[in-house]
Amino acid sequence: MLEPAVHERGHECTNCAQVIRGWQPSLVRATQVSPGYDAEFVTAIALVAGSVGLLTGQSWSQWLYLVAIGMLFYTVIVSPGYYAEKDEWPIVAMFAVILVLALASLVLII
Repeated sequence: MLEPAVHERGHECTNCAQVIRGWQPSLVRATQVSPGYDAEFVTAIALVAGSVGLLTGQSWSQWLYLVAIGMLFYTVIVSPGYYAEKDEWPIVAMFAVILVLALASLVLII
């Protein structure tokens, strides 16, 4: 916890101390996690759009699905490292299952 800032008038201001020192816990957490969530959100939207396009027979759907599945491959290859470092092996196994299912769907599409 930060020590409160003491103004020249003698009163303490915890919020001012946080702002002056550039420390905003909610903002720091949001900006550190946000890029990962943004990428996963875009991947999910692309997968859903590509899948719906494939099911409805749209001409653009195959290339969109291929791009989206590539994004998913990247995610399921990179993300397990974080959980492996924490010895959370069931989550790593979940990513392995997702990878196998994504490979199977790719084989069916191509």
